[in-house]
Amino acid sequence: MDLDEKNPAPEAGKDSKGNNVELYYPRKCSATNRLIGAKDHASVQINIGHVDEFGAYTGEYTTFALCGYIRHNSRGDSSLNKLASEAGLMKALSSFPHPSFGSQDGDDE
Repeated sequence: MDLDEKNPAPEAGKDSKGNNVELYYPRKCSATNRLIGAKDHASVQINIGHVDEFGAYTGEYTTFALCGYIRHNSRGDSSLNKLASEAGLMKALSSFPHPSFGSQDGDDE
């Protein structure tokens, strides 16, 4: 019996026990669905924690990844707000009053 037949070579990216040992896992931008390349050093991954009705952290979180393209074009904040509202983590921004439409205390004049 040949040694190669007895102990076959492991698959690419796995060690001899079958554990995954890849050093790079490609991510997708949550806002554009573009792949985030290894050289995109402006990209970020943000974990937003879930809270209960009392505001206490529950131990769960939702992960969002934003590519450098979104951040470079100054759309990171609006993209994150849109993603969080779609995920049910916050109210939609359209439900908040716009600050330039006057104050709430009646001192507009």
